[in-house]
Amino acid sequence: MVDKNIYIIQGEINIVVGAIKRNARWSTHTPLDEERDPLLHSFSHLKEVLNKITELSEIEPNVFLRPFLEVIRSEDTTGPITGLALTSVNKFLSYALIDPTHEGTAEGMENMADAVTHARFVGTDPASDEVVLMKILQVLRTLLLTPVGAHLTNESVCEIMQSCFRICFEMRLSELLRKSAEHTLVDMVQLLFTRLPQFKEEPKNYMGTNMKKLKMRAGGMSDSSKWKKQKRSPRPPRHMTKVTPGSELPTSNGTTLSSNLTGGMPFIDVPTPISSASSEAASAVVSPSTDSGLEFSSQTTSKEDLTDLEQPGSPGYSTAAEPGGSELGVPEQSDPQQEGAYVEKAQSASVESIPEVLEECTSPVEHSDSASVHDMDYVNPRGVRFTQSSQKEGTALVPYGLPCIRELFRFLISLTNPHDRHNSEVMIHMGLHLLTVALESAPVAQCQTLLGLIKDEMCRHLFQLLSVERLNLYAASLRVCFLLFESMREYLKFQLEMYIKKLMEIITVENPKMPYEMKEMALEAIVQLWHIPSFVTELYINYDCDYYCSNLFEDLTKLLSKNAFPVSGQLYTTHLLSLDALLTVIDSTEAHCQAKVLNNLTQQEKKEVARPSYEAVDSTREASSTERAASEGKAVGMAPDIPGLHLPGGGRLPAEHGKPGCSDLEEAGDSGADKKFTRKPPRFSCLLPDPRELIEIKNKKKLLITGTEQFNQKPKKGIQFLQEKGLLTIPMDNTEVAQWLRENPRLDKKMIGEFVSDRKNIDLLESFVSTFSFQGLRLDEALRLYLEAFRLPGEAPVIQRLLEAFTEHWRNCNGSPFANSDACFALAYAVIMLNTDQHNHNVRKQNAPMTLEEFRKNLKGVNGGKDFEQDILEDMYHAIKNEEIVMPEEQTGLVRENYVWNVLLHRGATPEGIFLRVPAGSYDLDLFTMTWGPTIAALSYVFDKSLEETIIQKAISGFRKCAMISAHYGLSDVFDNLIISLCKFTALSSESIENLPTVFGSNPKAHIAAKTVFHLAHRHGDILREGWKNIMEAMLQLFRAQLLPKAMVEVEDFVDPNGKISLQREETPSNRGESTVLSFVSWLTLSGTEQSSVRGPSTESQEAKRAALDCIKQCDPEKMITESKFLQLESLQELMKALVSVTPDEETYDEEDAAFCLEMLLRIVLENRDRVGCVWQTVRDHLYHLCVQAQDFCFLVDRAVVGLLRLAIRLLRREEISGQVLLSLRILLLMKPSVLSRVSHQVAFGLHELLKTNAANIHSGDDWATLFTLLECIGSGVKPPAALQATARAEAPDTGAQSDSELPSYHQNDVSLDRGYTSDSEVYTDHGRPGKIHRSATDVDVVNSGWLVVGKDDIDNSKPGPGPNWPGPSPLVNQYSLTVGLDLGPHDTKSLLKCVESLSFIVRDAAHITPDNFELCVKTLRIFVEASLNGGCKSQEKRAKSHKYESKGNRFKKKSKEGSVLRRPRSSSQHTTRGSHSDDDEDEGVPASYHTVSLQLLDLMHTLHTRAASIYSSWAEEQRHLDTGGRKIEADSRTLWAHCWCPLLQGIACLCCDARRQVRMQALTYLQRALLVHDLQKLDALEWESCFNKVLFPLLTKLLENISPADVGGMEETRMRASTLLSKVFLQHLSPLLSLSTFAALWLTILDFMDKYMHAGSSDLLSEAIPESLKNMLLVMDTAEIFHSADARGGSPSALWEITWERIDCFLPHLRDELFKQTVIQDPMPMEPHAQKPLASAHLTPAAGDTRTAGHPPPPEMPSELGACDFEKPEGARPANSSSPGSPVASSPSRLSPAPDGPPPLAQPPLILQPLASPLQSRPCLVSTLTRRLVTLTLGNLGL
Repeated sequence: MVDKNIYIIQGEINIVVGAIKRNARWSTHTPLDEERDPLLHSFSHLKEVLNKITELSEIEPNVFLRPFLEVIRSEDTTGPITGLALTSVNKFLSYALIDPTHEGTAEGMENMADAVTHARFVGTDPASDEVVLMKILQVLRTLLLTPVGAHLTNESVCEIMQSCFRICFEMRLSELLRKSAEHTLVDMVQLLFTRLPQFKEEPKNYMGTNMKKLKMRAGGMSDSSKWKKQKRSPRPPRHMTKVTPGSELPTSNGTTLSSNLTGGMPFIDVPTPISSASSEAASAVVSPSTDSGLEFSSQTTSKEDLTDLEQPGSPGYSTAAEPGGSELGVPEQSDPQQEGAYVEKAQSASVESIPEVLEECTSPVEHSDSASVHDMDYVNPRGVRFTQSSQKEGTALVPYGLPCIRELFRFLISLTNPHDRHNSEVMIHMGLHLLTVALESAPVAQCQTLLGLIKDEMCRHLFQLLSVERLNLYAASLRVCFLLFESMREYLKFQLEMYIKKLMEIITVENPKMPYEMKEMALEAIVQLWHIPSFVTELYINYDCDYYCSNLFEDLTKLLSKNAFPVSGQLYTTHLLSLDALLTVIDSTEAHCQAKVLNNLTQQEKKEVARPSYEAVDSTREASSTERAASEGKAVGMAPDIPGLHLPGGGRLPAEHGKPGCSDLEEAGDSGADKKFTRKPPRFSCLLPDPRELIEIKNKKKLLITGTEQFNQKPKKGIQFLQEKGLLTIPMDNTEVAQWLRENPRLDKKMIGEFVSDRKNIDLLESFVSTFSFQGLRLDEALRLYLEAFRLPGEAPVIQRLLEAFTEHWRNCNGSPFANSDACFALAYAVIMLNTDQHNHNVRKQNAPMTLEEFRKNLKGVNGGKDFEQDILEDMYHAIKNEEIVMPEEQTGLVRENYVWNVLLHRGATPEGIFLRVPAGSYDLDLFTMTWGPTIAALSYVFDKSLEETIIQKAISGFRKCAMISAHYGLSDVFDNLIISLCKFTALSSESIENLPTVFGSNPKAHIAAKTVFHLAHRHGDILREGWKNIMEAMLQLFRAQLLPKAMVEVEDFVDPNGKISLQREETPSNRGESTVLSFVSWLTLSGTEQSSVRGPSTESQEAKRAALDCIKQCDPEKMITESKFLQLESLQELMKALVSVTPDEETYDEEDAAFCLEMLLRIVLENRDRVGCVWQTVRDHLYHLCVQAQDFCFLVDRAVVGLLRLAIRLLRREEISGQVLLSLRILLLMKPSVLSRVSHQVAFGLHELLKTNAANIHSGDDWATLFTLLECIGSGVKPPAALQATARAEAPDTGAQSDSELPSYHQNDVSLDRGYTSDSEVYTDHGRPGKIHRSATDVDVVNSGWLVVGKDDIDNSKPGPGPNWPGPSPLVNQYSLTVGLDLGPHDTKSLLKCVESLSFIVRDAAHITPDNFELCVKTLRIFVEASLNGGCKSQEKRAKSHKYESKGNRFKKKSKEGSVLRRPRSSSQHTTRGSHSDDDEDEGVPASYHTVSLQLLDLMHTLHTRAASIYSSWAEEQRHLDTGGRKIEADSRTLWAHCWCPLLQGIACLCCDARRQVRMQALTYLQRALLVHDLQKLDALEWESCFNKVLFPLLTKLLENISPADVGGMEETRMRASTLLSKVFLQHLSPLLSLSTFAALWLTILDFMDKYMHAGSSDLLSEAIPESLKNMLLVMDTAEIFHSADARGGSPSALWEITWERIDCFLPHLRDELFKQTVIQDPMPMEPHAQKPLASAHLTPAAGDTRTAGHPPPPEMPSELGACDFEKPEGARPANSSSPGSPVASSPSRLSPAPDGPPPLAQPPLILQPLASPLQSRPCLVSTLTRRLVTLTLGNLGL
C-alpha cells in the first residue's frame, strides 16, 4: 500500500508546476522547454522518483524538498509562485512528512532554512509582496518550532531570527506584517530559551575559537569594524560603498524586478550593492557603550534605507546578513545546490560546542546518550555517529545550541541600549519585550555566558532606561528588572542595590516634570519585589547587615511609611501602594507564624541549616516546612563548599524547580571549579547567622560609617576613631588599614590619595599597593586599575612616590619585564602624561594631541638604553586614546557612569558580592521589630482618613496580622501600641457621655475599630499589658453611656429580693406601656439636663443607639471576663491592675465607675479560682483600700463589702486559699464602725450564705473567731476590736494596704495572769493562740472591753466602778453580771435577725459545733441576747442619737460629690440610701421580730445547754482515739461549768430581766429547767456557789430595777418566781453548799435579797411569798442542824444562828418567834477562832487546786472611759468596806449609812463589785459588829 504522504507531495508538485506553467514566461508547452527549464525539470524528476517508491522514508527529505526550495530561491519566479512553494514547504513541515530521525533530515533542514531566509521573487505590488513575506515568516516559524527544527545549526537559527528582525524593523512594511514578525519572534525566542536547560555549556577554552570560526562565515573583517571601535557616529559614505571582497558580482540587466527580505518594496532602478556590516574580531574589548544594534545606512542613490543586522560583542559571534542575501538583484554568492556550503558551515562550528539534544517528545526513539564535553564525535538523536573526519564530506551538521542563544541574547540586550542612537524606541521596546519572554521561559542564570551579559550590559541598559521619559519603555524595563531580580538576585547583589536606590529616587524626587505614573509604577515595582517570598529578609541580611552597603530595608521602610501618609490629606494610589508594601512584610511574617502555630513548631528559626542558593521555595510552601527540613540535620551549612554535595538526582534539581543545570551551593561539574570562594559572605560566621550576630554587625556598621565620615574630613581622625572603637588595631596594622581603604566604597578617593602618599605612611603605601593583583595585566591596564582606587595628587614628588611603589609591585607580579625598574617607572609616567595630553581640555587648546609616532619617539632608548616593543606601545597608545584613565574625583556624565559601573562590577566579583539566599521567614522577628512602628502608624492614618470599605478592611486586616505576629513572638509593647491606636478610633474616649450612643452608633468605622479591639483582646489577651488600661477606659465609657449588655451591669446582691441589682439606675421610671427595647432605648437617651419628659429622642438617634447596642453585643465584652481564665498570669495581673486603678477621684472617675470596675475585678477573680493564690494579694489590697479608707458609707463601699463576701463564699471551697480568704474578712472589722453599721445588712446576709455553704470548710479557731466577731459587730452593734480599729486608723493616711500576714495579730502570751482561778470571761475565748482578732493585750483593748478582772495579783491596777447598765461615772463592768458587758452600739434589726439565723444554723447542726467554735458561739449568743434585750431598745436609743449627726454628714458628702453629678447625667447619690437602716420604715414590725429573736435565742441557749455534756464527751472520746495534739479536751463537770453551762445560764438569766413579759416568763421557765437539769447534779460545791454568784444573785439584783414600768404586775410575778427559784436551788443543793467555808456569806447574801424583795413590790404578792420561802429554807436548815455548833458543847446554837436572826430581824422581826419560840441562843463568841481556820483554808485551797485555768488568762478589759490614772490609784483611796455579792458598795460620800454586809461567800477570793446607786441604798440597815468582824477576817485571809 502506497504511503498517503507520497500523494500529498504529488498534489503539491502539481499545484506549483501548474502555477509556473500558467505564468507568461512559460507559455510554450513542448517537453523540450520543460527539459531546458531547470525548475520544471527538477519537478518532473521528482515525480519519477516518487512513482518508484511506496514509503516516503525510502528517499531523503532533501530529494522531495529540493524542487520546492529552488522555486523559493529563484529570482525569476513571481511572488504568487514563490508563495505557493512556501505553502507547500510549510505543509510538509506541519504534516510531519519529514522524519526527524532520518539521517538526511539535518541536511534538508539546513537547505530549507537557507532557501527561505534567502527567498527571491519578482515584486508585483506591495500588498501581494507582503503576502509572500508573511508566508516566509510562517515557514520560518513552523521550521523552528517543529521537532525537525532541532537539526538546524547555530548559523541557520541566527539567520532565521535575523530575517524576522528585518521584517520587524522595516518601517515601510505594513503594521500587520511587522506585528506578525514580532509574534513569530516571540514564539521563537520562547522555544529557544525553553530549550536552554538542555544545552551544555562549552568549556571556556573552546569558546573563543568556535566563535571566530562562526564569524568568518559572514565574510572577512571589514575596515568598518575597526573604525567602529574607535568612535560612534553615523557611517561616512566612504565606508558604505566598500564591498566585501567576493560579494561584488555583476548585476542583472535591470529588466528583472527582484525583491528580497531586507528590501521589502520593489524598485525600478538598480541600486549600488552595499556591504553587509561584518562582525568584529572576538578579541576586541568593546565597551558597552559602543554596542550598536541595527544600523541604518543612508544612501543618496537609494530610495530606501536598507537594514543590516550587525551584532558586535566581545566573546560572541555575528550572524550578520550573508552578503549575497542582502543585495537586490545580485545572484547568490555560492551555488545553493552544492554541498560545499555545508562543509564550510560544519567546519565553522567546533565539535566542542555540541550539546546534547533532547527531542521535543514527538520523536519516536530517543537515543540521548549525551556525548561528553570532550568527545570529538557527535551522535545525532537517531543514534548515527558523526566523527570529525566525516565533516570533510559535509555530513556532520551540528544542531544548534548555546552559541545561537547567546548571540540572540546579546543582540536583544544591544537593542535595549538607549545611548545607541540607531536604536529607535520601537527597537528598544521590542528588545525589552523579547528579553521578557526569554527570562520568563528559562532559568538564564545557570548559563555562565549569559550571566556575564546580564550582569554587565543588560543591567546597565535597563537602569539607563529607568531615566527615560517614555512610560512604555519605563514600564517594560521595570518588568524585565523584576524578572531578573526575582530569579537571579544572588548574582546581582550590587545591581539590585543600585536598582532599588534608583526606584527610591524616583519615588522621592520632587521634580514637577516627573509624571505621577512613574512614581506609581516605581512603587508598584517595589511592592512586587516585596511580594517575593524571603526577598525582604534577603534585603535585610545582604544590605542592612553588610558593612559597605546601604541600609536598603530600613530606608525603604522609612520611605514607604512616609509615603503612606498623604501630605494633602487626600489618599492616592501611591499611598495605598506604600501601605501594601509595608503590609507585605506583615503578611508574610503572619503566614509564617500561622504555619508555625499549625505545625506546633517551636521557634527554632535560628537553628536553620543553610539553604541551597537556588532557593526555589515558592510562596505557597510555608516556612515551617522548610524549617523542618532544615532542622532534620542535613549538614549543608557545615560544608558549603564540598564538591560532592549534590541534591538527589545526580546533581540536578528536580525539573519543577526550573534549574536543572546546577547543584545547590556550587554548580555541578566544571562550573564549580570556576568559583573562587564558597557562597558564605566573609562577614558571617555561618550561612544563617543568628540575630545576635546581625545586631553586632549593624552596630559595627554604624561605627564604620561614623569613622568613614571622619576620615573624609581628616584621615587620621577617622583611623583614630575606629581604633578607639576597636575596629582597627592599636598600633596601626598597615595591612588591615590598606584592606579597609580598598574595600570601603564610602571613602573619599582624594583623602585616600593624600593619606597613602604621605611621607610618614611609606609602609602603609607598600601594603596598599600590594592589595592589587597585577598579574597578567599590561602596564597601562594595571595603572588604570591602580589609579581608580584613589585620586592622584598633583605634586610631582607625591606622584613619584606613588608610581615607584606601583612599578615595583607590577614588576614583581609579572616576572620583572623590561630592563630595570627605572624603565618601568618611565613608561608608567609616560602613560600618565599621554592620558593628560589626550584628554585634558586645557592641553588640547594649546597644541594638537600627541600622535603614536611622537609617543614612540618620546620613549626611545628608555628601556635600559633600548627601545620598548613597538606593538606594546601601540596597544597602549590606542587604549589610552580610546578610553581615558579617569580620575575618580573629576568625573561627570557618561564617563562617571562608566566608572561607577566598573567599580560596581569589580565589587561584585569579590567575596563582597556574595548574595545570601535565605529561607522565607528566617529573620521575621528582626524585620517585624523594624517595621511594626511605621506600619501601625501608616495603618492608623489610612484607617482614619479613608472612607472606602475595602481600604478600611485592609487596614483592619493589617492590624489583626500585626497583632497575631506580636502575639506569636510575645511582643507586648507592639500589641499594647496597637490596641492603644485602635482604641482611639472607637470614638469611645473622646465623646461626651450624652452624645456617645448617637455618635458611636452612627459611626461604622468606630464599630469596626471596637469589634477589632475586643476581638484582639479576646484572641491575644495573653500579651496585653499596658493596653488593658485603654480597653477598660472604653468599657467604662460604654458603661457610662449604658451600652453594655444587661448581664455586665447586673451584679449579685445579698439583700435584694431578686439576688441581683443593676449598677445603673434609671432616674425616671420608664413607661411600662412601651416594648422593652424601646423603653431601654429611651432610658439610654436620657441626658442630665433634658429629660425625656421634655422631648423624646429622634428616630435617628434611636437607630444609632440600636446600632451601637448591636455592635457592642457583637464585641462580646463579657468574654473578657469569662475567658480571663486562659490568660497568662502576667497579663491577668496587668488586667487586674488596670481595674484596680479605677478609684473615685474628683476628675476622672466617680464611684459608679469604680463600682463597675470592682465588679469586673471580682468576676475575673472568680473565673480564675484555680490560680487565685497568684492574684489574691491585689484584690485583697484593693478591697482593703475601698473598705478601710472609706470615711462615709457609699455605694462603692457597699459593693466592696458584698464583693469580699462573694469571694469568700466561692473561694472557701479551695483548701489552698481558704485560710487567706477568711483572714481577709478581717478587712470588714477594720472598717469605721459607722460605715460598717451601714453595710451590716449586706454583711449579715452574706455571712449567712457563707456559713450555710461553707461552714464545713472552716477549721481553725482563728477563722471562727473572725466570723463570730463579725456576727457580733453586725448583729448587735458591738464595736470592732479596738486594736484593729487603731491599726486601721493609723494606716489611714497610707493607702497601701497590708498583706494578710501583716494584719495585726493579737498575741496574748506575754500577759499571763496567774490568778489561780478562771474568770467566766475565759469561757468565750481561746486566748493563748496567736492571731486572735477580738482580744488584745493592749491597754486600749483592756479599756474597751468592758470587762474588769480583779485578782490578788492585779487588784492594785483595777478600780471598782459601776457597770455599764447603770448610770454613773466611769462604768466598770461587774464580771458577775449577766450581760457580757460590751458596749453595744446601734444595730440593724434585719441584720440581727439574719445573724441569729446564721448562729442557729451552726448550733442546730451538731457537725458545725467544734471545739474551735463552741465558746465563741456561746459568747455570741450572749451578745445577741443583750442586743435583743427589751426589744433592742438600747440600739434604738443610740440610733436616734446618731441619726442627728448622720444627716449632717450626708449634707457634706453631697456637696463634695457635686462635681461628679454635673459630669454625669445621673446623680450618684441615688445609691447612698441603699444599705442604710431599713428600720425607719419598718418600725411596726420591730417588736414582733425582736420577740421572735429573743425566743429563738432562748431556745438555742437551752439546746446548747442540754447538749453540752454529750458534745464535750464525744469530743474527748474522739481526741483520745485520734491522739491529736493541741489543747486537751476535758469533759469533766468543772470544764463544762466554766465553758458551757455557766455562760449559757447567764445568758438565759439575762433574758429573765427583759422588759417584755412573755420573754421574761419564757426565760424563767427555761432557767428553771436548766438549773434543775439532771446533768448539773454532778457539780460540786464550788460550782454551785459560783452559780449563785454569777447567775442567780445578778438576776435578782437586776430584777429589783424598774425594768418594765408599764407592767408592774408582771414584774411582781417575775420577782416572785425568781425568788422562789433561788430558794429552790438553794435547798436542792444545800448539802454540797454546806461544805463551803464561805457558806455563811452565801446565806447572808440570800437573806439580803429576801429583805430587798420584801420591800420591792407594791402589791402583796412578794410580801406573802418571801416569808414563805424563808420559812421553808430556815426549817430545812434547822432540820439539817446547820445552826448547831459543831464544838464539844454539842447542840449549842452557832455563830451562824446569831447572824441569821440578826439579819432577819431587820425586815421580819417576828419570824423567829413564829418558827422557833423555844430555841435558846448561846453566846457565839467562841466560834470565831474555829471559824477562821476553815475560812482561811477554804480560801487557799481552790487557789491551788484551780490551776487548770492558769494557762488561759482572761482578757483584762475595761471600759474606755477609764483612764490610765485609774489603774494606779493607791489602795488607800478605796473605801474600806466592800460588799457581798448582793449588797451595794459603799464607795460614794453621799452614802451615809453603811450597807449591810456579810462575809465574802466565795471560794474564789476576788472582790465582788456592785454598781453604785442601787435602789436598795436608800434602805439603811444596821450591821452588827460581828458581821463586820467576819468581813475583816475574810479580807485578812485574802491578803488585803
